[in-house]
Formats: sequence, C-alpha cells, structure tokens
Amino acid sequence: MAERKPIESWLTDMDGVLIHEGVPIPGADAFLKKLRESGKPFLVLTNNSIYTPRDLHARLTRMGLEVPIENIWTSALATAKFLDDQRPGGSAYVIGEAGLTTALHDIGYILTDHEPDYVVLGETRTYSFEAMTKAVRLINAGARFICTNPDETGPSTEGPLPATGAVAALITKATGKQPYFAGKPNPLMMRTGLNAIGAHSETSAMIGDRMDTDVLAGMEAGMQTFLVLTGLTRPEQVEDFPYRPSQVVDSIADLVDRI
Repeated sequence: MAERKPIESWLTDMDGVLIHEGVPIPGADAFLKKLRESGKPFLVLTNNSIYTPRDLHARLTRMGLEVPIENIWTSALATAKFLDDQRPGGSAYVIGEAGLTTALHDIGYILTDHEPDYVVLGETRTYSFEAMTKAVRLINAGARFICTNPDETGPSTEGPLPATGAVAALITKATGKQPYFAGKPNPLMMRTGLNAIGAHSETSAMIGDRMDTDVLAGMEAGMQTFLVLTGLTRPEQVEDFPYRPSQVVDSIADLVDRI
C-alpha cells in the first residue's frame, strides 16, 4: 500500500469530537489552538443546518473554543453551494431556520412557495404539518426535493428528537420522490469544504465520532480518517462496518501532536 502524504489540512466534526452536550471535550481547545498557530487550513463541520457560522462561532466562543467564522462549514452552506452550482439564481421553498435561509439568500436564491425550482428541507425546532403538506404538494407539482442531511434524529437534553431524515422519509412516502442529501455522508460536503479552504483530499484528514457519516464521507472523499470514541461510536461497533477508519483514537486530545 502506498504511503499516505503528510496531513496539511484538517476537517473535524463538532458534536462528539469537540463538544458533548454543550461542554468542550478535553483536548479540543489545545487541538484548535495548535491548528490556528500552525497556519494549516482547517474546517469544523456540522450536519446541523439550524445555525449560521456566525451563530456557531458565538456558541463555541462561550464554551471557550475559538473557531473563526470562516473555518465553520455546515450542511446548509454545502446545500447552498450545490444549488448555486446546479441552478444559479434559482428559487426554493424552504423548511428550516436561519442557517439555511441565510445561506440561500447569500447565493441570491429567491425563497418562495410559488412554483419554486426546489423544496429544501433542513432542521427546525418546530416542523409544522402545514409546511410539510405544502412541501408535498410542491414536489408533486414538479419541484425538486433537496435535504441538508439524512440524520434521522438529533440530540436534546430530554432525549432524541426527529430530525431532517425522519421528516424527509414522511415527505418521500407522500410523494414517491427521494431527496438528494447534500450533507454527510455525501462526500460532496467534504469536497466543497476542501475547495473552500483550498485544500486537497490527498493531504487532508477527517475526524469524526460516527462511522456511518464522518468516516464514510471522509473515506469516499479520499481523505485519511480518524474515529474518536467520545461520541456515538463504541470500539466494538467499528467491526460492524465493511470499511475502517485510518485510525481509531480515544479522543481529540490524542491528535494534538499530529498537527
């Protein structure tokens, strides 16, 4: 097997890698500090489309983690980049929050429920039956169906919440139309992120806590992959998958010296 090139840029998931239930994971601050000091390109990624990069920057800062706004990449930004490439200056009916609507506004999209080019589904704290019904009717009338990410549940202090993938399944059942998912594990999110920071997959690494999204997307994008055990995946579960990460480590603290 050919030896991998040195890692010159880093992509890392946020929840389960840098933070857990609103608390920084030990080693996250040291990892980010060393990244900033190294000058190497990096991105913090999240499949959550609720927040803008500015929102996430402020939330991380309150936790004591310094991540510049330009180093945050969300599924909403990946979705907007995809739509801008596919149909510049188009229109969309959006179910989502500020992270998604702002990203689409920024690429010049018109948000409308009158004959939109796309129905775009993202996370929201309040999925409404009225909005889902409108989405179904617009898709049946010819709008193309796009989702920010396929995550079926999201975390909360009370327990799992239905997320984009679960609502997408409802709309698919009602329309017979499968959506295109822009976020992880689609390697498109990795590639558009790498392009945003001028990095190349051969010299980049992806850090995540999930085999089915982070590791899969990083591997399919051609990057080295590191699985941390501070999130959803347990060590014994790694062997359940037909692919493997480049390396399994206990936490982000174990990767500080790799920068």
